[in-house]
Amino acid sequence: MIPAGQWEEESQALGGLSSALLFDAVYAVVSAVQELNRSQEIGVKPLSCGSAQIWQHGTSLMNYLRMVELEGLTGHIEFNSKGQRSNYALKILQHTHSGFRQIGHWHVSEGLSMDNRIFSSNISDSLFNTTLIVTTILENPYLMLKWNHQELEGNDRYEGFCVDMLKELAEILRFNYKIHLVGDGVYGVPEANGTWTGMVGELIARKADLAVAGLTITAEREKVIDFSKPFMTLGISILYRVHMGRKPGYFSFLDPFSPGVWLFMLLAYLAVSCVLFLVARLTPYEWYSPHPCSQGRCNLLINQYSLGNSLWFPVGGFMQQGSTIAPQALSTRCVSGVWWAFTLIIISSYTANLAAFLTVQRMDVPIESVDDLADQTTIEYGTIHGGSSMTFFQNSRYQTYQRMWNYMYSKQPSVFVKSTEEGIARVLNSNYAFLLESTMNEYYRQRNCNLTQVGGLLDTKGYGIGMPVGSVFRDEFDLAILQLQENNRLEILKRKWWEGGKCPKEEDHRAKGLGMENIGGIFVVLICGLIVAIFMAMLEFLWSLRHSEQSEVGPDNVLKVYLCLLLRVECSARGMIRTRPAIPEERRARSTTTLSNGKLCSGGEPDPLAQRLAQEAALVARGCTHIRVCPECRRFQGLRARPAPGSPAQSEESLEWEKTTNSSEPE
Repeated sequence: MIPAGQWEEESQALGGLSSALLFDAVYAVVSAVQELNRSQEIGVKPLSCGSAQIWQHGTSLMNYLRMVELEGLTGHIEFNSKGQRSNYALKILQHTHSGFRQIGHWHVSEGLSMDNRIFSSNISDSLFNTTLIVTTILENPYLMLKWNHQELEGNDRYEGFCVDMLKELAEILRFNYKIHLVGDGVYGVPEANGTWTGMVGELIARKADLAVAGLTITAEREKVIDFSKPFMTLGISILYRVHMGRKPGYFSFLDPFSPGVWLFMLLAYLAVSCVLFLVARLTPYEWYSPHPCSQGRCNLLINQYSLGNSLWFPVGGFMQQGSTIAPQALSTRCVSGVWWAFTLIIISSYTANLAAFLTVQRMDVPIESVDDLADQTTIEYGTIHGGSSMTFFQNSRYQTYQRMWNYMYSKQPSVFVKSTEEGIARVLNSNYAFLLESTMNEYYRQRNCNLTQVGGLLDTKGYGIGMPVGSVFRDEFDLAILQLQENNRLEILKRKWWEGGKCPKEEDHRAKGLGMENIGGIFVVLICGLIVAIFMAMLEFLWSLRHSEQSEVGPDNVLKVYLCLLLRVECSARGMIRTRPAIPEERRARSTTTLSNGKLCSGGEPDPLAQRLAQEAALVARGCTHIRVCPECRRFQGLRARPAPGSPAQSEESLEWEKTTNSSEPE
């Protein structure tokens, strides 16, 4: 057993061993033939392979071969009765910087025997104060340049997970190291001529002692270099960008219903308002005499379902607030009940859908697994050129992965990228899925909320420290890595460099508060409604001011009167009330009587009570101090005179006016 230090030396050593074995084999045959020739004369004649004849001395030669005992290039040569070599020994050699040295031997009968002096020494003593060349590659977060790397030198220019792990290993094994970036910037793949590129090629050429990076342990790499025990376990995953249906807008509260449903709801509202208006006009049970008019003296009937009220009543029911308008007839109650049932279902459905639309951001991902990715051609997908992921698909015998490799290999332009950063940029800027290790997937998803992982892991593998074949430091690094894993130092380092991103964890599914971007539109509706209400109030005021000549209040005093009503204070109405010109007797007889509430009573002859009220209003106008408003019809009810301090007693007409008006007012 002769371990070689490098590939060329190993090939040379194996070739020398084969030559030595071949020489010993020929030497054994010659010795047997010589012994056979001494005992009898050997005759040689040509034989055919298809003939049944055999060489007559063959059995004798085999017997003499079993009896051969000699010392050859490979040691003692001896065979047993079955023709197998026996009673031989092997030397166990170790390759060092000074050459090979024997560390033990193995005998067919005695077994293995190792030099105890090697194992009695401390395992870390062989690396004490030794400087190792470490080849690596720039890859976040394994190895990165510091922001001020131009001002630094040597190992101080770098930071990352691998740098911290090297520091931990150097403290345990007590060695020094020098970080060297790989020349071609790749991990390592075999070329057509049998050579290797990247970090693997530098280890084979003995340009570096260690390769510390996200170097995946594969069977193909294990043939040409040695790996330590894995310091991180991972697998290939799919990285894709997050697809949102659309960003929430100010009017997202309208999303629970489609535009067609909103249109049909508006048409239903208009239809119910029109039907309610017509039904209320047809039924006699919705017509009644107004409260201010005394029974028997006014034959005017009014209907509470005017066009405005018919439009307002369905709005109150739809908003779940109701109104002071109550249906009296069975027909209007039937219309109201049907409308209330309709609004109950509509409001309940809207509330349920609103919670789903505003609190849950639904992702629209067209692929959910690797099978979905392989079965389509719309989304391009690829991996790093020259990496272990590319080798995995290239050597895979699984049908799905073979189909994916055929697609990636034949796709033009190429779907392979040179680095992880290039793959991430391609995912964000185009319809592209990136196949990379799960550790890198997790790292970039923590720092970019527009990225997501699709499906699970495609395989399971590990990262290891690469070393040249037959490295004397392999066992020492294995023990050091196991010690770091037992102390949870590797897990602590991973959390240090992986966590801290701005994106929340995907496992956190708690409800999040709604922002202004979700329900800001309802504030816009509220503000617009307030502005429209103020504008309508101003129009109503201007309209009443324009028609103030027909009222009892002068146009120059309308604003003052409204302010008095608004502030609910007593104000002097002197000079604010204007009497109407006297109406001729014959014109008064033909006209209808205008009541104080603004309603009209029909009839040929004027009502004596109305005449008395008009006369009293004209008499008391000079000393009016208070204006009353009817609580039923919200109009000027009348004017009451109050004697000023020190004035003579009220007249008999004034007392009768007070009595009449007070008796007709509700409590």
